[in-house]
Amino acid sequence: MNNRYIEVIKKLINEIERTQSQVIEEVSQVCAEAIKNDKLLYFFGTGHSHMICEEPFYRAGGLACVYPILEPSLMLHQGGYKSTLMERVEGMGKILLEDSGADKGDVLFLISNSGRNPTVIEMAIEAKGKGIITVAITSLKHSHTFSSRHKSGKNLYELTDYVIDNCGIPGDAAVELENFPQKVAPTSSIAAILIVNTIVTNVVDKLLSWGFTPPVFISANTDEGDKFNQDLLKRYRPRIKVL
Repeated sequence: MNNRYIEVIKKLINEIERTQSQVIEEVSQVCAEAIKNDKLLYFFGTGHSHMICEEPFYRAGGLACVYPILEPSLMLHQGGYKSTLMERVEGMGKILLEDSGADKGDVLFLISNSGRNPTVIEMAIEAKGKGIITVAITSLKHSHTFSSRHKSGKNLYELTDYVIDNCGIPGDAAVELENFPQKVAPTSSIAAILIVNTIVTNVVDKLLSWGFTPPVFISANTDEGDKFNQDLLKRYRPRIKVL
């Protein structure tokens, strides 16, 4: 078996732990305080990054106060190439943020490996104007290599309150194979999912230490799951459209 990708991911996890622990701790603190104040955690990403927005949403061990901003035209199932073009359209980020209902004191995670396309950058700018706390999960190596496509000339990491580096390389794909010019096997999805679930774990731990019961779902595929989750659904469905 070719285990090069496994080795790459092992090194990546170690690098994230070594270099990003402090900012992950800071973001976890901010999220815990927001939840304690009955605020929501919003997640937005385009293309493959939309998967990271779904990762913490409505699942076993996930926080019930998670609101993924999911726009079909920015995902892959309605046309992969179309989604690439759509994330470059200015004006969409503002509309999607307004439609989500995110407001002052909420936390917005913006996931983009490149951090260079207008929709996610525009959302960061609009969120700051509303007093929403913004967190980028992005590749700093990639962002330092390629220029912004937004009229501001800035990449995502330059516009958010907190920046978590996914520690990926420019171009994302990370494994080289003999006699083949392109690298394969991107790392951004695994890295971001690792970061998000680390934050969720830290947030729950902090809330418990404060004597606050975290709003966490259990699996609907257990005998007690449906009954347990009903109270959380009643509490958050009026505020989270996609629940």
